[in-house]
Amino acid sequence: MTSAPLADRLSVPSGPLFFPVTAYGPDGALDLDTYRTHVRRGVEAGAAAVFACCGTGEFHALTPEEFETCVAAAVEATGGRVPVVAGAGYGTALAVQYARLAERAGADGLLAMPPYLVVAGQEGLLRHYTELAEATSLDIIVYQRDNAVFTPSTVVELARHPKVLGLKDGLGDLDLMQRIVSAVRAEAPGDFLYFNGLPTAELTGLAYRGIGITLYSSAVFCFAPDLAQAFHKALNSGDDATANKLLDGFYRPLVELRNQGRGYAVSLVKAGVRLRGLDVGEVRPPLQEPTEEHVKQLAELIERGQALVEGTGE
Repeated sequence: MTSAPLADRLSVPSGPLFFPVTAYGPDGALDLDTYRTHVRRGVEAGAAAVFACCGTGEFHALTPEEFETCVAAAVEATGGRVPVVAGAGYGTALAVQYARLAERAGADGLLAMPPYLVVAGQEGLLRHYTELAEATSLDIIVYQRDNAVFTPSTVVELARHPKVLGLKDGLGDLDLMQRIVSAVRAEAPGDFLYFNGLPTAELTGLAYRGIGITLYSSAVFCFAPDLAQAFHKALNSGDDATANKLLDGFYRPLVELRNQGRGYAVSLVKAGVRLRGLDVGEVRPPLQEPTEEHVKQLAELIERGQALVEGTGE
């Protein structure tokens, strides 16, 4: 656990937010040594925070015991250099259980994943996240996506809670996000944080920046940190020429490749990590591995991206 408040550590990040994959051995069990190496390399490459056991980290596939072990390993690997935020999800009772496990493992905060399966009304969602926020000493970031979509008034109520520090958007409705940002600014002024949480968030980075959202999760950072860093620097410095060069030559083709398979937002990332020399194993069911042809295309894309970064002088 780091000493500075989590919101302060996340508000002006020095680099991309790192969502490591979870490493498995040939037998399918956790490979903690490889996982620590993956996390440590990400921190050394300039990650501003580690979001352990979240979507890219296959939160859905981990037992509670594995989850706590992985979060503790991430905390150990970061050595207090950057904050560690852990996923927490399912129904309220299980989300609270995962939150307490994360707290015990030394995490600095929680990313509150959508509740399992049910489509709830705004009152129920507000109660769910309020109970989660009050279950531990950890601050939480609420993740909007799928069956957890909020009205501006609900986000205002969340923003008023002292333990809810931000909203991560995985929905991609910019009209809704603008109304949320405006409502919170008017009715719950403060330092509430917003994160672009779409898969391959760099693709929409310029659009989100237009409504004042510059924080984002970077899956690309898992396997090509130099590319992710180059885009992060361009986005935050206003170097749109470089950002667009990377978007046109790497990120757009990557998203088109990602969209060719269900679950590729995770399995293609793990393939990318393996391509760069770290054997983090395959994804667990029900996810499946990308095809050999798609992995070959990913390797070519990474090579093309490296050439673009070298061309920008990074």
